[in-house]
Amino acid sequence: MAVLAIRTLGDPVLRTPAEPVASFDADLRRLVSGMFETMEAAPGVGLAAPQVGVPRRLFVFDSGEERGAVANPVFAWRSEDTQEGEEGCLSLPGLYFPVVRASSVRIEGVDAYGVPVALEGGDLLARIFQHESDHLDGVLFVDRLGPEHRREAMRLLRDVELGLAAPPAVRGRAL
Repeated sequence: MAVLAIRTLGDPVLRTPAEPVASFDADLRRLVSGMFETMEAAPGVGLAAPQVGVPRRLFVFDSGEERGAVANPVFAWRSEDTQEGEEGCLSLPGLYFPVVRASSVRIEGVDAYGVPVALEGGDLLARIFQHESDHLDGVLFVDRLGPEHRREAMRLLRDVELGLAAPPAVRGRAL
C-alpha cells in the first residue's frame, strides 16, 4: 500500500467521532499497513484512522520500543499521576505545545485480526495511546491546551491560513 494523505485541521473527519471497526478482513490489514507506511514517512509515532480519512476506531503506533495496531480501544485504567509533555500532531504540522496526560494507562481492544489485546504503557507510550484515542473521539490535542497556549496555537493556525506567516517547521516525530 502507498503512503496515505494525512487530513489536517478543517477536515470534518477529524472532528467526528469514529465508528467501531466491525470487519477484521484483508481490507483492514491493508489499511493498517498503509497507516504504518504513512506514520513512518511523516514521520510520526502514532496515527489514527480518521487522520487518513477513515472514520473508524483504529490507530497504529511505534514508540521505538513497542509497535502495534489497536482497533476499538477503551481505557481500562488511567493513573491519577499526570505528566506534562510537548505534543505535536501530524494533522497540525509544526505545532508543538505542552499537554497534561495520565502518566500510565491500560487500553483494551483488538488487533487487525480481531484478536483481543491489552496494552499498558507509561511515559511516551501512555501519551501516544491517549493522543490517538482522542482522535477517535474527534478531539485534537489543541483542545487539551490551557487557555494561553490554546490562544497561541489558534493564532498561529490563523496566521498560516491567512498567509501572514509561514507554516511552523516540523521537528521530530509527531503523534
